[in-house]
Formats: sequence, structure tokens, C-alpha cells
Amino acid sequence: MAKLASTVLIFSSIMALVLLSSCPAMSQEVEDESEFNYDEGSDKGPQNWGNIKPEWFMCKNGTKQSPIDLLNQRVQIVSNLGALQINYKPSNATLKNRGHDIMLELFSNSSYLQINGTQYVLKQLHWHSPSEHTIDGKRFDLELHLVHQTPSGKIAVIGILYKIGIPDIFLSLLKKDLEAISESTGAEREIGIVVPNLITFGRRQYYRYIGSLTTPPCSQNITWTIVTEVKSVSKEQIELLRVAVHDESNSNARPLQPLNDRLVQLNKFGPRV
Repeated sequence: MAKLASTVLIFSSIMALVLLSSCPAMSQEVEDESEFNYDEGSDKGPQNWGNIKPEWFMCKNGTKQSPIDLLNQRVQIVSNLGALQINYKPSNATLKNRGHDIMLELFSNSSYLQINGTQYVLKQLHWHSPSEHTIDGKRFDLELHLVHQTPSGKIAVIGILYKIGIPDIFLSLLKKDLEAISESTGAEREIGIVVPNLITFGRRQYYRYIGSLTTPPCSQNITWTIVTEVKSVSKEQIELLRVAVHDESNSNARPLQPLNDRLVQLNKFGPRV
């Protein structure tokens, strides 16, 4: 009887690991910045994320991790993905300093991205500096992540890359609110109505691949869309976002992860919308 119980326990453990690695990403990003950081020389740095907590094991064992280098030499150029189907509407929002980034949380659940007939609701957006993804080895000054989720927990993220230049309109509208919370970890500020459509970007040309969250627990099976159009942001705006990163790295970009055998597509000729 004891032998049977032991066999059942081992089988259950194996099945749990299989399900964790193959199911849609259900885990949310960690919000407590004290649990991890971006300092390469720290015990809590990116190379050690997978050792900090058992449930973060994907950070070191996952084979579909993000970010990656989008090397044009190895992408599959397609046109059948079409233009991004996006319907963004105004929403009440709260700005949060999570210690490792600044996040804007939306509450209306009325904005969405549609992929293959499935609607992913825009839940939040946040910034990484410098960019996490690279194109042909080139790293950019800032990357915005628009995080969408279905009721069942599937996640799709749109990544927008920025280089230093003229100020970004959307960040300009948030300036006073960002200044109010940027130096206080855990600070939150209700900012009223925001208009996600003011975040403009090209919808016809983009990279698409399956990856992971770029922060613990590094959950996999995230549908990533990286827009090829590079937007502009001022140096001052980047510095305001960086104040939230409270460690020696002065960065909140995870190092590049191996591509392994994943397919990366580049949609180039989608219909205009």
C-alpha cells in the first residue's frame, strides 16, 4: 500500500510539472520588487531568478523564454497574419510604482487585441529601459509592453520599441503623475481616464513568436507581438521611468534568452485597417 501511495505521488508530481510547462500562462507578474532585481551580481539577479522560489523554476528551465534577439536572418516572412486587430477605448486607470517598473493598470475591460478570433483584454502596460527585445542585435532605449489576457488566463503582449528623440505624447500626458510616484516604491495614484489609442504604432508589420513573461515567474506560452516601427521618446521621459528601479543595475531589462527551436514570424504585408 505504501509503495502504491509513493508511485501515485511521483506520478502526480511529474504530471504537475508537465502541466505547468505546457498550459497557457496563468501566472501574473510578481509585483513585490524586493523578491528579485536586475543586478547581474546579486543573488536576486536574473541569473538566479529560477532559484529563488520553486514556482519560478521556469526562469531557469523554460525552453520558450523571453526576451529574444529578433534576427531577420532566421525569421519566416509571412503576410497571412494580417494587420493587428485592436480595439482600444478610454478607461479609468491607476499608476503604480512596483519598484522594478512603472505600471499603468486599466479597469474598464473594454479594450482588446483579437488574435485568431480570440479576444485578449488590455489589462495593464509597463515600461522597460533599455529595451528587452533586440532586432539584429540592436538594443533600443525603451520598450513598452501592453499586456492582454483572456478570461481563461491566456496572455498576449504587444511590445513597442523606442529610441531617444522627441517626447512621447502618451508619457507627456502622464508626466505629473509619474513625478508623484516615481521615487516611492509601492505608491499608487488614481489618474482618472486614460486613452490607450494615444499609444500609436504600426499594425501591419510586426514579429510574432511564443515566449514567456520577462519577469518571475517567467510563465511560458505567451503570444508575443513586437512592432517593427520604432517610436520616439525623450531622454527625460526615460529617466523618469528609471527612477522606479531601486537596485544597482539602473536597468529593468532581462538579458536575452535562447531561441532554441522556436518559429519567429515577420508579418509584412497585412491589409490596411
